[in-house]
Amino acid sequence: MGKGKLAKFADMANYPHVFECPFAAADHPPFDMKGRWHTDFFHNTNPIVLELGCGRGEYSVGLARLYPDKNFIGVDIKGARMWTGATEALEEGLKNVAFLRTQIEIIDRFFAPGEVAEIWLTFSDPQMKKVTKRLTSTFFMERYRRFLLDGGRVHLKTDSNFLYTYTDFMVKKNHFPVEFATEDLYHSPLTEQPDTEEARILGIRTYYEQQWLDRGLNIRYMRFRLPQHGELAEPEVEIELDDYRSYNRSKRSGLEKSK
Repeated sequence: MGKGKLAKFADMANYPHVFECPFAAADHPPFDMKGRWHTDFFHNTNPIVLELGCGRGEYSVGLARLYPDKNFIGVDIKGARMWTGATEALEEGLKNVAFLRTQIEIIDRFFAPGEVAEIWLTFSDPQMKKVTKRLTSTFFMERYRRFLLDGGRVHLKTDSNFLYTYTDFMVKKNHFPVEFATEDLYHSPLTEQPDTEEARILGIRTYYEQQWLDRGLNIRYMRFRLPQHGELAEPEVEIELDDYRSYNRSKRSGLEKSK
């Protein structure tokens, strides 16, 4: 039988690479590691890559294995899920991966300007009812700008046609440079040759992703750059809602379209 939530939280309280700052404590003393991740934790100047909504941490740990010359931080509020990746990283002795338990809405409180090079959004909840909750909305893009390098990469990997379509409209509306986009990742040029760097990165599969692949759902992927300049604007479009109930998520809205 696996460990219960309380036992997992007790473990992580003693993990040197896990930082816990839940929303209730966010307005208390400033986060000590802000602006000091390179010097005080990773002890190098390698680029920092965030996985926002990391769940079990498959991408954070998988990327850390592939890229010892980069630093990775998985961020999520669900500590019991995060325990899996945090424990794997600890047992393997990975020094280039950390985990931050907090609300993504306040992510800019934990990183200084220019401290982060890339962001991964792996199977985020599409949040079809409220724009400002979508991790690719301009609400969040403004926050990412506060710590992401100018022109830093943002990766979106999703099962949701709604979130992918919304992000495509948002990116075009704001003229962000798009490096690659596909509505069927595993039948795209990026993964046709399994020995390439791109294929190895995108071949990391999360627990939930495998559930969706087993159900025959397409996986969508987009990679774009986020400039520091320019006022951001939300796209004024209606988007058809996803017509399925995504694995282990709340029931979809009864509406047919949403902005």
